[in-house]
Amino acid sequence: MSDQKMLKFVNVERDMPEKRVPNLRNTDFQEIYAEYATIKAEEQASRCSQCGVPYCQSHCPLHNNIPDWLRLTAEGRLREAYELSQATNTFPEICGRICPQDRLCEGNCVIEKSGHGTVTIGAVEKYITDTAFEEGWVAPIRPYAERTESVGIIGAGPGGLAAADMLRREGVQVTVYDRYDRGGGLMTYGIPGFKLEKDIVMKRMDQLTDGGVEFVLNCNVGEDISFDAIRGKHDSVLIATGVYKTRDLVAPGSDADGIANAIDYLTASNRKSFGDVVEEFESGELNAEGKRVVVIGGGDTAMDCVRTAVRQGATSVKCLYRRDKANMPGSQREVQNAEEEGVEFVWLSAPNGFEGDAVTGVNVQKMRLGAPDATGRQMPELIEGADYVEDADLVIKALGFTPEDLPALWGVEGLEVTRWGTVKAEFETGQTSLDGVFAAGDIVRGASLVVWAIRDGRDASAAILQYLSQATSLAAE
Repeated sequence: MSDQKMLKFVNVERDMPEKRVPNLRNTDFQEIYAEYATIKAEEQASRCSQCGVPYCQSHCPLHNNIPDWLRLTAEGRLREAYELSQATNTFPEICGRICPQDRLCEGNCVIEKSGHGTVTIGAVEKYITDTAFEEGWVAPIRPYAERTESVGIIGAGPGGLAAADMLRREGVQVTVYDRYDRGGGLMTYGIPGFKLEKDIVMKRMDQLTDGGVEFVLNCNVGEDISFDAIRGKHDSVLIATGVYKTRDLVAPGSDADGIANAIDYLTASNRKSFGDVVEEFESGELNAEGKRVVVIGGGDTAMDCVRTAVRQGATSVKCLYRRDKANMPGSQREVQNAEEEGVEFVWLSAPNGFEGDAVTGVNVQKMRLGAPDATGRQMPELIEGADYVEDADLVIKALGFTPEDLPALWGVEGLEVTRWGTVKAEFETGQTSLDGVFAAGDIVRGASLVVWAIRDGRDASAAILQYLSQATSLAAE
């Protein structure tokens, strides 16, 4: 790139409010950025040492062949890099954006371990697939031959969609049932658009629809259709509902106005970005503009909430967490992003109640870290007499998610669950206690990462294909 073009790029980039390049309509900028991105991708990819033991690959849940597609990128062979990347990952453009690479591939990069800074694997992965879409390399789903068997998938999140993709490519007839009006699950309504642009998710939805996957949306299993009806309609069923039940905080004043669950807050914000009419947002109930916001929790969902509140124009944004920074369960990169955006973290602090009929503050207990528990993690202990009130106009509870009681919700007998409420399923196949019924993703492993849901969906699809083939063989005898 010429010095003049680079200077022009730097000037435009400096003036951008969020550096969200794909949404800008400046043709000149897009041309300059495309050239810059290509150079940076090849530069970063060339830093890969092609080490004998690729820890980046072994620490990726999908075991993506990262060193080889980095090498191909460095050589300018982007189409081959894309083909290799998508061979093991159904949605590489999504994982490149939202995977916590600092805890997975990049955090285990040999160059990072040697102190020279990690190869930006996620950014390269995103760039490869974005380029593939732009160049028309992402082929439509066209099975070699159609099969008569059908599979019903309950849940249009990453696990269900990954399984739908794999099954449809084998010619299986696939119907996906989901409670929301758009597919994508938490990728659509739980993750903010500044981390995962919604048109990226919708591209994959369009690809699946064009490939013959049928979507039945706004469909609550147990209300609009029974589980038994789905099971009777299909040769096999995959449960991929995810976990949506919010962990609650029982404390004095917890029913006050102005206290919201994270999923409700994020869903309202994401619906607004689609152009939907969202009454709770318009009324200010789920809108942080001009408010003192306190978010309770330390995971990635809490980080999504604080960063969304900043973008909505909150007066102040604080995050309460009962442990210290080193013990946060979420991505350290996300914490750093939030700090850079002006979020104040109040460490070693736990809520003990709320002030006001319409919330005016959070009663906070100061904590210290005590002896480690069975996992080796230090347990927070209360410091007596160190309570105070944190002023707030909007409190968002981001305490994590637990499974819904599916057997009761769906009125189905014989579906075994664990003591944590997750569906009990075989580790390798996802087979449940019901014949021909499989389960994958968070509803089996508990609240986890999108990349793990994709892995589970792909594994479950392979097991379902084997089940269908065995059933066909038995029927032919």
